[in-house]
Amino acid sequence: MIDARQHVHDLIDRLPPAQLTAVAGLLESMLDPVSRALAMAPLEDEEIGEEEDRAVVRSNEWFKHHEGTPFEEVVAEMGFSMDQIGN
Repeated sequence: MIDARQHVHDLIDRLPPAQLTAVAGLLESMLDPVSRALAMAPLEDEEIGEEEDRAVVRSNEWFKHHEGTPFEEVVAEMGFSMDQIGN
């Protein structure tokens, strides 16, 4: 285990800065189960139907005339604080 850990450290030390960012993202997704699940999820490949297109148009029209609800307000209405949801 220590040999493998040292080998990984040695490899990371040799990477250029641009690749370090990619490796950091990979390691974070491996350690965070939600990120890993999202990364492994299949891409959406269903076509959007006419009903969904119309729903998007209605939504966009609604937002032209109304303000959205701030996320903090939704959290409070659900009985949580921003600290509780891991802000």
